[in-house]
Amino acid sequence: MTTRPTHRRTLQPAVGGTALLLALSACSSSAGASSAGDVKGTVTVFAAASLKESFTELGEEFEAAHPGTKVTFSFGGSDALAASITSGAPADVFAAASPKTMQIVTDAKSAAGEPATFVRNQLEIAVVPGNPEDVATLEDLTEPGLKVALCAKEVPCGAAAQKALDGAGLRLTPVSYEQDVKSALTKVQLKEVDASVVYKTDVQAAAGKVEGVEFPESAGAVNDYPIVLLKDAPNAGAAEAFIALVRSGQGRKVLTEAGFLTP
Repeated sequence: MTTRPTHRRTLQPAVGGTALLLALSACSSSAGASSAGDVKGTVTVFAAASLKESFTELGEEFEAAHPGTKVTFSFGGSDALAASITSGAPADVFAAASPKTMQIVTDAKSAAGEPATFVRNQLEIAVVPGNPEDVATLEDLTEPGLKVALCAKEVPCGAAAQKALDGAGLRLTPVSYEQDVKSALTKVQLKEVDASVVYKTDVQAAAGKVEGVEFPESAGAVNDYPIVLLKDAPNAGAAEAFIALVRSGQGRKVLTEAGFLTP
């Protein structure tokens, strides 16, 4: 996974901070609301790679609203993150890119309460700037000689891509299967492949480094993103407050500006 600079968002002193605090007070996760005294210390969030830019921004806003807190993130493929959680990795919050990968955690009884869907995401074809191979449709990816990267089928973006291909009756053998969506996108950025199937949010985050090609089959393979407080969360109080921020109006604004769809 390649790290790219994150654009930081500064809270407006008279409006942003106040609105955020109100949102955190009004919203709660399925596990219950937090008191102001609980919002302290470090919150560890395991989140799908496609959430990197928006969650990093929300983490900064959370820390600004609660001096003395720190939000640390582990971004990656949802399946790998779920496996880490069920193997005992210490974390407070899990945000997955599909209900199927979240179910790994709930089936293992590692979640505290029911996960809540907070956004949705749709696929897009990422191509090299200028689209030199003239990719215009999903079917174009099956052309001989075209180099394509896909997410591994176990990863939500890979499962969604396969669903779209199956729905269109297409067979595609990529040159590589990647372990998360950012890795698939990086293949295009480095011009190691001609195209990859990623999320619209990833194309938007990499503006100028790739171009996006929409395709109608993506409408039948939209992923829901659930979030949950983990059962053995080391900092449950602050974790609940972070989930409340993600699900608040302020959180939704950040996420939709990043290209995510509302549930």
